[in-house]
Amino acid sequence: MTVPVFLVGRSRLLDADRIVLDGPEGRHAATVRRLRVGERVDLTDGAGLVAECVVLQVRRDELELDVLRFREFAPAQPRLVVVQALPKGDRGEYAVELLTEIGVDVIVPWAAARCVTVWRAERGAKALARWRSTVREAAKQSRRAWLPEVTDLATTEQVSRLLRAATLGVVLHERAARPIGALRPLPETGELVLVVGPEGGITDEELGEFTGTGAQPCRLGPTVLRTSTAGLAAASALLAGTRRWA
Repeated sequence: MTVPVFLVGRSRLLDADRIVLDGPEGRHAATVRRLRVGERVDLTDGAGLVAECVVLQVRRDELELDVLRFREFAPAQPRLVVVQALPKGDRGEYAVELLTEIGVDVIVPWAAARCVTVWRAERGAKALARWRSTVREAAKQSRRAWLPEVTDLATTEQVSRLLRAATLGVVLHERAARPIGALRPLPETGELVLVVGPEGGITDEELGEFTGTGAQPCRLGPTVLRTSTAGLAAASALLAGTRRWA
């Protein structure tokens, strides 16, 4: 059975021989997962530190854990940032779940011109909170030592700045001449920034602004994917060309 992972603050992990897993994570471990004495558990701070533990005691809403060893994981290189135009409905959470599972490091929600979904005021704050909660759960499920960052909602101008600072910028576009698989060799370090447009596509103005930063327009295969799945396919193609998936 896969060892379950729970998120704990770094200050609680450092220099600890025994840890009490309580709060929402402890309640989930004890009452939902129903972990038992002797079972293995991993704790992570989401910033590279992992404590490999075994359950010593199970109480109503918490576990007492014996720390077997600590492991420290360096950030992966190159860093992969995905700019995700806002999908409709709950497909935004679906998109960020998939991106988290495959190893994306930063997810940037983008208010593209043709986005049907609009994040404003309280509605936007709730939607962003759902994205971050989804990432948190997906990171635990996929056993990630590093929790992906979900930034605040970005404008097109802010996305352009990300692309300008990137080691390599890629913009998905269905009419691009170059397939994404032709982007070889890929940088071994630095930051890859991938832009995924909305269902209605990136406007000519947005494309012109992005390519003006030096970003490369690329297409996927012969079919057009939904925005909620295009990021998964494109990020996978990029990761397959790096040492991260070697």
